[in-house]
Amino acid sequence: MSTMDYDKARELMVEQQVRPWDVLDPRVLEVLASLPREEFVPAAHRTLAYADLPLPLGHGEFMMKPVVEGRTLQALALEPSDDVLEIGTGSGFLTACLARLARAVVTLEQHVDLADAARTRLAALGLGNVHVEQADAFSWQTQRRFNAICVTGAVDVIPSQFLQWLQPHGRMFVVRGRAPAMEAVLVRSASSTTDVNERRIESLFETDLPYLAGAAPVPAFKL
Repeated sequence: MSTMDYDKARELMVEQQVRPWDVLDPRVLEVLASLPREEFVPAAHRTLAYADLPLPLGHGEFMMKPVVEGRTLQALALEPSDDVLEIGTGSGFLTACLARLARAVVTLEQHVDLADAARTRLAALGLGNVHVEQADAFSWQTQRRFNAICVTGAVDVIPSQFLQWLQPHGRMFVVRGRAPAMEAVLVRSASSTTDVNERRIESLFETDLPYLAGAAPVPAFKL
């Protein structure tokens, strides 16, 4: 495909996939319409960069469908002053979207090759407000608190340590539950660190994502 073909495919993705799925935030649509998603797709799947499909990245990880990326970004309602934590860098495409919409992004990826490739792609786009950290989210520690957290793999139960990384009035996008009917939710943190009962969970839509490493259901023993 030529560059013009990718430009047309990007336009069609926004107008025929993302917008009809109730993604109407103009900032989100502009980001999806301007970022070259094909640059983040493994070479073997590049011609499918704008298809309504999850694309394999290796290690059992996948790029989300464009419609899910759009709904994710819209739900987080990022402000230009926000600090964002992304759990699961993957290809780095959603990371790039977050970086365009927010002040700064820290993104965690446990696989060295994926983290390195994402750094290269993000640097090529001149996105200097992203820090890619090669780390397992379940052993990562930080005193920093974020306005928004984006979890790109599913969890059986929302991990308590993820919630602790939210600032008061922060929000987290995460997909929880069990296949084939997982639930994408937006968790809004309490107005203070002592008011945990004030936390609210808003159901967004049903979807199905691979589990984040370490977040799958514990197998039940059967007699």
